[in-house]
Amino acid sequence: MVYVRSCVASRHRRMSTTQLKWQTVFFIFCVYGMDFGFCQARYSIPEEAPEGSFVGSIANDLGIEISRLISGKARVVTKGGRQYVELSRDKGTLVVKERIDREELCKQTTPCSFSFDLIMENPIELHRVTVEVQDINDNAPKFPKGTVSLQISENTASGTRFPLDSAVDLDVGVNGIESYSLTQNDHFRLTNDQVVNKKFVDMVLHRELDREHRNNLELILTAYDGGSPKKSGSMRIHISVLDANDNAPVCKQSVYKVEVKENNPIGKVLTAISATDSDEGVNGHVSYFLAQASEEARRLFKINPETGAITTLDTLDYETEKSFELNINAMDSGGLADTCNVVIEIIDENDNAPSIQLMSYSNVIAENSPIGTTVAVINVEDVDSGQNGLVTCKIKENVPFKVESSLSDYYVIITDENLDRENIAEYNITILVSDQGSPARYSNKTVSVKISDVNDNPPVFSSEEYKTSVIENNSPGVAVLTVKASDADWGPNARLSYFLGDNNIQGNPVSSLISVNSESGVIHAVKSYDYEQMKSFSFNVTARDGGSPPLSSEVTVTINVQDQNDNAPQVLYPVQTGGSVVAEIVPRSADVGYLVTKVVAVDVDSGQNAWLSYKLQKATDRALFEVGAQNGEIRTVRQVTDKDAVKQKLTVVVEDNGQPSRSAVVNINVAVADTFPEMLSEFTDFTQHKQYNNDLTFYLVLALAAVSFLFITTVVVIISVKIYRWKQSRIFYQSNLPVIPYYPPGYTDTGVTGTLPHMYNYDACMTTDSRKSDCKYSTLGGQSVLIMDRSFTETMQRAMREKEFQQDLESPEVVRK
Repeated sequence: MVYVRSCVASRHRRMSTTQLKWQTVFFIFCVYGMDFGFCQARYSIPEEAPEGSFVGSIANDLGIEISRLISGKARVVTKGGRQYVELSRDKGTLVVKERIDREELCKQTTPCSFSFDLIMENPIELHRVTVEVQDINDNAPKFPKGTVSLQISENTASGTRFPLDSAVDLDVGVNGIESYSLTQNDHFRLTNDQVVNKKFVDMVLHRELDREHRNNLELILTAYDGGSPKKSGSMRIHISVLDANDNAPVCKQSVYKVEVKENNPIGKVLTAISATDSDEGVNGHVSYFLAQASEEARRLFKINPETGAITTLDTLDYETEKSFELNINAMDSGGLADTCNVVIEIIDENDNAPSIQLMSYSNVIAENSPIGTTVAVINVEDVDSGQNGLVTCKIKENVPFKVESSLSDYYVIITDENLDRENIAEYNITILVSDQGSPARYSNKTVSVKISDVNDNPPVFSSEEYKTSVIENNSPGVAVLTVKASDADWGPNARLSYFLGDNNIQGNPVSSLISVNSESGVIHAVKSYDYEQMKSFSFNVTARDGGSPPLSSEVTVTINVQDQNDNAPQVLYPVQTGGSVVAEIVPRSADVGYLVTKVVAVDVDSGQNAWLSYKLQKATDRALFEVGAQNGEIRTVRQVTDKDAVKQKLTVVVEDNGQPSRSAVVNINVAVADTFPEMLSEFTDFTQHKQYNNDLTFYLVLALAAVSFLFITTVVVIISVKIYRWKQSRIFYQSNLPVIPYYPPGYTDTGVTGTLPHMYNYDACMTTDSRKSDCKYSTLGGQSVLIMDRSFTETMQRAMREKEFQQDLESPEVVRK
């Protein structure tokens, strides 16, 4: 729905003495519709007003705040031609910008006015302002010729009219020609002494001429305008009195009307004036003259004085002048004449293409601009008339913009779809305008619109998850991995930074293990990793862009620590004591394959670095014993005889399968004896010999006393230990238990790592003869489990509670890697 409001008002303003001579009148016509406000205002000012002269308070008249004029970038837009009026935004007034000459602007057209548009943006408002220019008396009447010569026959009858060239006054209205006067004489008078608003002046013969009395007359015709003060112009009339020519020419038509198309070829005959004279001879010869016409008409048309044919001198332009009026005199040789008018109407042709003018233009818009956002306001005009001046406007390309008609001759380019800078960052919009002439004429204008970026795309990592491996004992600061993300946005919105997440790994912040370069995304190890403490760990890395607000994405990074052979095997059994001598007893009745003992060792490394092998390095009698390469079991390889020495010493080497391999050595004392005293006597001598000092000369007395004391102490200790071991062995023999060593659940390595993460278990297979029992390994689900029957377990637990080998160990699990 369109609402129309109109108001007319006339205001007296405080003006200077000169300005009080006129009133500023304004007329406002308002239309409200769509997204625009449209008002028309009309003012009236005199011509020739000095620069800076007050025209009107446009802010007060249209009810517009001055702040709105400033924020809306209000400006005066003139469609071609000169700009006579400018806007003072801070005062809200219109003032004269340059001198206004009404005659130059409108010629004889009255009333005279010019129009311009007052445009504001955000939102767009359009106000049409028309300023009427009032004429002042600044031009004096002027005759086409300073002197006119007339030849009048003496027999010219009284009352004969003699048309004279009228004066031209560029002013209009009351400032135009008001009257004519002729110098006092006896023969001629004007039709009226005061001729008001008459285009043509006729001089009337009041009294017949007498050539013999006076053959020449000199008269002065004066024209006066109606201005204040009056201005005048004069023309001298020289009259020659001729002999009788008593018939004046007569035009066949008083008015000739001609229609001609603009752009007509030069020299084409438009029409021909015809007049007749009833006289004969020289008195009947008629000539044609262009008596009264504007300067533009004289430039464009000429008349053949003999034939009366009117032809063109230059190309006609409908847009410059739509019609012309010519005053033609048909005169005989005696000076008698008749006057006729020729009206030439110019017919419009479609010779002008539509024009396109950008009134408002935003070359950059945000990609999140809503549909309907204004990009540009254009003005389209065609100076042709009728169908030739009707225009249509459209956008040539398939772009997310469209054209809407807002007001007469005004179009708005708005967004028609949602924009995406990541898809298309710039559009070239070609505006195509055509008229409805035949053939139609076209114009086009291309505007470039750039789409500014909005932070609407989060960073995207090149992989959904990152995994990598690092060999343990790495150097701190080594580059482990590079995470890479991309952002489809542009500029600061696509500038990425990388951050570690707030993860905790084994109770410590992830920053104690890893760091990430905020710019490159390179991940560095902060410390050296130990596979035995931590096999792998995961953490999050966040990529954040520089938008406002910023957008971020997160990715999980998993680092697996690869094992190195950095730990030697650790022997768990037999336990190596510092001072006491512990021996395994092999009865002389032992058969081939008798299980003497079992070397149990572990390696805290993993994989092949923890694969252990056993071999017998030294032995008192290599033919008597062998060690299992895989299980570490020491067995007899032949029947024990009475010739075999009681005291046997074995050295077993345990090696892992790493590159290079690491090893451990264990010494085992074996007693071949049926009774404990027999074994004790052999090992007592062995122990006693160890106490001798090489320096017998210097320490003889002291050594004798010390050896005596140590001997007694050692004997007591050995006897106690052997009795203790013998009693324990008897308990196992009676309960049919195999010889299985006892180890803590978590063996503590004295090496670098300090932990033993791998658990090794055994499956005990019980036989009637427990001393010949076999032990086999069983791996269940990656963990080793010691499998026993319930009766054996209960007997084992009871025995362990009665006799504990070491006071600092607490649980009965056998561990091995």
